[in-house]
Amino acid sequence: MADCLPMPAPPPAADEDSALMLAFGRGDALAFDQLYQRHHQALYRFVRRLLGREAGTQADEVFQDTWLRVVQQRQRYNATQARFRTWLFTLAHHRAMDVLRRSGREVSSPGDDTDAPWEPAGAAAWSQWPAAAAMQDDQVFWRRAGQRLLDCLEQLPPPQKTAFLLHHEEGLPLDELAQALELGYETVKSRLRYALGKLRQCMGAYLAPETGA
Repeated sequence: MADCLPMPAPPPAADEDSALMLAFGRGDALAFDQLYQRHHQALYRFVRRLLGREAGTQADEVFQDTWLRVVQQRQRYNATQARFRTWLFTLAHHRAMDVLRRSGREVSSPGDDTDAPWEPAGAAAWSQWPAAAAMQDDQVFWRRAGQRLLDCLEQLPPPQKTAFLLHHEEGLPLDELAQALELGYETVKSRLRYALGKLRQCMGAYLAPETGA
């Protein structure tokens, strides 16, 4: 499989994270170090992919600001309200949305989950690519497929991209995803459904079913 889309490691146990965050709130600096080591790679990946290529130069800023907010709010963290991981990605999401707004991107729209059938930019350039069945054992194919998926993610509206990344890449269950995005459960399901539909359409031949014996 392509190394540009690594499979995320299973998230650390929630109760361990909460215990570490509470210890940090009591002044244990080593607890913060452990939290950082557990989550920094996944958090940076989420921030970088959510911001996309246009705003990607600010990924470091958002990443650092998120951890700064963890430090600033260490004594206000409430483990009964949210898992640490959910809370951490909520902080990052808010900060990334601020950056996208400043860059002129539309980050919310009443119709972003009910828009017309989507046509990805540059789709014609991919129409001649071979179906997955023709190259399913070829590492070159999977590298290109991974890059294609990243290109397709670039074209998703930020609300749908956020839902996809947090649920399918970072492993947040639907109830925690709704909590992180401060949305209703059905709205979150709708955003995921539209995101997946657009990605399937954009991926095109890569998701074509195998035919023949």
